[in-house]
Amino acid sequence: MDEQIRIVERVKALLAHANQIEKSVAAAKARVDNLTQSILHQAFTGNLTAEWREQNPDLISGENSAEALLAKIKAEKQAKKAVKKK
Repeated sequence: MDEQIRIVERVKALLAHANQIEKSVAAAKARVDNLTQSILHQAFTGNLTAEWREQNPDLISGENSAEALLAKIKAEKQAKKAVKKK
């Protein structure tokens, strides 16, 4: 009987520990989700790369600009279409 009581107490302790771990994991997941949202917000508002863009204007202008890249992509897409039609 004493051994059964010790087993039950040990199982209860392990379950309590498992519940505590589960709560810790849930709290960590919530923090990660908030951090992810914060990083995405900073990225989409341009705050993540503001300093880099100030330090490297030559890498984001002229032939490296978004407009130039988009034009290049469109041209490549048109070229692939032309090759497929032949």
